[in-house]
Amino acid sequence: MSSKPLDYENLNKNVKECQYAVRGELYLRASELQKEGKKIIFTNVGNPHALGQKPLTFPRQVIALCQAPFLLDDPNVGLVFPADAIARAKHFLSNDYQGLGAYSDSRGIPGVRKEVAEFIERRDGYPSDPELIYLTDGASKGVMQILNAIIRGEGDGVLVPVPQYPLYSATISLLGGTLVPYYLEETANWGLDVNNLRQSVAQARYKGITVRAMAIINPGNPTGQCLSEANLKDVVKFCYQENLVLLGDEVYQQNIYQDERTFISARKVLMDMGPPINKELQLVSFHTVSKGYWGECGQRGGYFEMTNIPPKSVEEIYKVASIALSPNVPGQIFMGLMVNPPKPGDISYERYVRESKAVLESLRKRAHIMTDGFNSCRNVVCNFTEGAMYSFPQIRLPPKAIEAAKKAGKVPDVFYCLKLLEATGISTVPGSGFGQKEGVFHLRTTILPAEEDMPAIMASFKKFNDEFMEQYEDHKGYSRM
Repeated sequence: MSSKPLDYENLNKNVKECQYAVRGELYLRASELQKEGKKIIFTNVGNPHALGQKPLTFPRQVIALCQAPFLLDDPNVGLVFPADAIARAKHFLSNDYQGLGAYSDSRGIPGVRKEVAEFIERRDGYPSDPELIYLTDGASKGVMQILNAIIRGEGDGVLVPVPQYPLYSATISLLGGTLVPYYLEETANWGLDVNNLRQSVAQARYKGITVRAMAIINPGNPTGQCLSEANLKDVVKFCYQENLVLLGDEVYQQNIYQDERTFISARKVLMDMGPPINKELQLVSFHTVSKGYWGECGQRGGYFEMTNIPPKSVEEIYKVASIALSPNVPGQIFMGLMVNPPKPGDISYERYVRESKAVLESLRKRAHIMTDGFNSCRNVVCNFTEGAMYSFPQIRLPPKAIEAAKKAGKVPDVFYCLKLLEATGISTVPGSGFGQKEGVFHLRTTILPAEEDMPAIMASFKKFNDEFMEQYEDHKGYSRM
């Protein structure tokens, strides 16, 4: 029988070459162990509710009423739901919104896009145009849409921070483009060096690659750093000088765990710089309901905002968005609620603020517990998680461990993470899945396990790690530094 189109050897090579470590070998092995009855702590993905974070009450009340509008006709509805949640549900069910069961505009519901624009203006101090905001099924879909518009073939490159979130490497590979890495400097708290950017672009051009865009992830994933205003200005200037589209992945903007560097959007920095740069640099910014203190990953709500993108290009991006007809409508409603939450004086305001603060304060504590825990371990060093949801410790593997990994046919940090999983049930992602410098090894874990569970998890990690190092070290006292 002749081979068929969906036989492995006949698949699109871009699909076969695409890798996504967050749901890769470690995750699949963890799933197998879970089926066998082993307790698994899935810290491989930033999935807050799966690790016990409770949803905020107000948005769930509104969405419940939108999903079951007959509840609004119940004379006792006011005994169960607060008046402001009822009012918002009626607002989203009005003729302007058409309810949750109808397709929306391919760009998203106009009223929600207007709310997003107002949120951006409050945040940055500059007006935002709802017509240049597209709602998406999570930020990931938005990133994929824009990269699809940018990448014309393998000769087109995109600057991506390394370590990077594999959404970028996977999507660029899938679209047939070329990832151009720029390395963040671990010893400088995962800082960004413009000289490094210039070298990356020069090397790519030498290979015949046309660099067309630069992605920043701020706060960083997997590295957890927050970019300073000075750093962002350098990036904006660099993209302007090199004629690059700047992609601002800002999905963790609510997740800040220190007071030295608050979040500043790339758009605000660009606007503050004035003409001609703020009239010419092309910028696309991304946000989502999946992170922050909302953590509504499963709702798949997100948006991207375009700055200085020509109208004809916006039309083409709309055309591609319209192929899917509509982003999911409940996700759009969640986005509207996130950018326009209860205000002072509203019935639900105090509860909303109390719940939100509790999540962020707990995440801040967990960031400290995890960083301190890693730094107490033999041959492990870890920068403090300033923002986002992850720790990215460096694991200084002894030569014997690297040799054992080679014999097992594994990348060294994959070997380490598999051993960790088997011994403790802690499911992480090897640093090699994000990219790292040659001969340096890491793992990424979320800081999302429940605060009360964190000390036991870190004790379990420390016990495993120190026994692992004892097994593979040639000499006692192998340097942690």
